[in-house]
Amino acid sequence: MGIDLQLHDGRPFWPSRRSKRRPTLIRQSHEHGEALAQLIVKLPRNTSGKLWTVAPYNDTIFNEQEAEAALREIPGLLECCTDDSQVETVRDLAAYLEACAATPCSYLVFFGD
Repeated sequence: MGIDLQLHDGRPFWPSRRSKRRPTLIRQSHEHGEALAQLIVKLPRNTSGKLWTVAPYNDTIFNEQEAEAALREIPGLLECCTDDSQVETVRDLAAYLEACAATPCSYLVFFGD
């Protein structure tokens, strides 16, 4: 189980789907997928937060407003970390959320498997 991240500067575009839209991928991360999934699964469900809605086995998309809201959850997620690897995972997630929140019309895609 793992969750990969992709940051897009517009509605996500995948070339395999026949479309005349331009590619939108800005950057992606596969490095912390398993650790991110383990942390997300531990979050309390049905709260006012956004990160608990990330599905570890499906894809979840945040727009820039949702990414900004999820940034407020990063300090609490850091408190749940039990080792340096998890801390690095949360920092990577925070960087993606910050970039999404700062980029108009962007989307952050969480690819669960």
